[in-house]
Formats: sequence, C-alpha cells, structure tokens
Amino acid sequence: MKVLLALDGSKRSLESVDFLIEHAGWCREKPEIELVTVHLPVPRLPRMHLVVSDAQIQRYYQEEGEARLAAAKKKLDAAGIAYQARVLVGEVAEAIVEHAEQSGCDLIVIGSRGMTALGKALIGSTANKVLHFSGLPVLLLK
Repeated sequence: MKVLLALDGSKRSLESVDFLIEHAGWCREKPEIELVTVHLPVPRLPRMHLVVSDAQIQRYYQEEGEARLAAAKKKLDAAGIAYQARVLVGEVAEAIVEHAEQSGCDLIVIGSRGMTALGKALIGSTANKVLHFSGLPVLLLK
C-alpha cells in the first residue's frame, strides 16, 4: 500500500506520523510512504528578480520544507518504515491531491487542526479541501 502522508510541521501533523507508525501493521506489508509538505508560492513582485533569484527562492522552499519534515523523517527512520520525502510548491490541498494521484498512492493521510465550525466556514480547511478534491480515500486524523 502506498500512502501519502501530508505534513505541515505542526505538532498535530507529527501525531499523524505516530498514528501511521502505530497502525502500520494494518497493512499486509509495511506501507510505502510519500512524505509530503507543501509550501505556498511566494508572491511575485515587480522587479523582484533583480534582488532575489529563482535559485534562491527554490533553495528557500527546500530548506523550509526539509525543516518541516525533519522530525517525521526521524520517527519513520526509527520505525524502519521507508519513505520518499517531497517538498511541493503550490496551493496546498490541490498539490497534495495531484501528487497523490500522480505517484499512484492508495490513501492520503492528513491531520486536522480541529477548528470550530465557524473557523472552518470563515477561512476554510486544507483537510476539508483535500476531502473534497480527492478521488482517493482520505484518512483524516483529528
């Protein structure tokens, strides 16, 4: 089974790593993990390229993404679960679903911050968007 595990570096997302490790035995074989974090694109300002190069922006995305994934990598390494780590750039929910579909994942695992209904209505929820956009099964951990 191939599982996309979406992380944002928060305590809640690390709890989803713990859950996956604890329940890896549900699968006949150890799951193959796509460990993913998504960075929103930095706004492009006029003449920004005169000050900041595309290479610098890509390095920024990679460094920020690696920092978000570091604790999860340690946990998965300690548990002996193989993974491929990816730092994606784009709209978060859309990028998660698109990557899951393109990489042949069977399941998306994502944590929820547990916002109130009012908070979700006002600002939306990445987890809810993933549920809406995905044709794959989604395991939402609260």
